[in-house]
Amino acid sequence: MSVMTHHGTEAVAPALYRVAEATTVLRLSRTVIYELIRAGRLRTVTEGRTRLVPASAIADYVALLESEAGAER
Repeated sequence: MSVMTHHGTEAVAPALYRVAEATTVLRLSRTVIYELIRAGRLRTVTEGRTRLVPASAIADYVALLESEAGAER
């Protein structure tokens, strides 16, 4: 997948995010991210000792939030 940068050039979107990067993408604290992971609401993978959040897991979490918001109406 690619995205356009603010310079008009094409950049490749990351497939995996470190937890610190996921906090920026989701605009949530590190504590909340780890709570979501423990609760099974945000999937992760590990590579060696590094915990990574797949871009697809971020998209799935956002979709979950949207579906929950729709169910509350």
